[in-house]
Amino acid sequence: MSVSDPIADMLTKIRNGASAKHEKVDIRPSKLKMEIIKILKNEGYVKNFKKVTQDEIDLIRVFLKYDETEQSIIHGLKTVSTPGRRVYSGYKNMPRVYNGLGTVIVSTSSGVITGRKAVANKVGGEIICTVW
Repeated sequence: MSVSDPIADMLTKIRNGASAKHEKVDIRPSKLKMEIIKILKNEGYVKNFKKVTQDEIDLIRVFLKYDETEQSIIHGLKTVSTPGRRVYSGYKNMPRVYNGLGTVIVSTSSGVITGRKAVANKVGGEIICTVW
């Protein structure tokens, strides 16, 4: 089955795996997905990730992170831009998630970065998703 929005599919797999308390989820790789997962790791939402090959299929294995009470670190993961509705923002109007407690992931001309880095670098771009 073909997927019309692979980023939303990846975020849904991570969200569902976290709510089902899985240790890891496997995702089909792309450069954009890899950059988003790197940001999730740097911001502390996932434990780790690595590239694996299973039955001659390349995958990104994402290890989910939980706190001491076995609750997921990811409380919410929401897709903002979709193939039918692209959402762009300048650095002056960059949205904030839970007054700065969450993270906005933005695709800019200088790569995929967080909303805080986009404001610091004074670049805008397409808002991919929000995480809290």
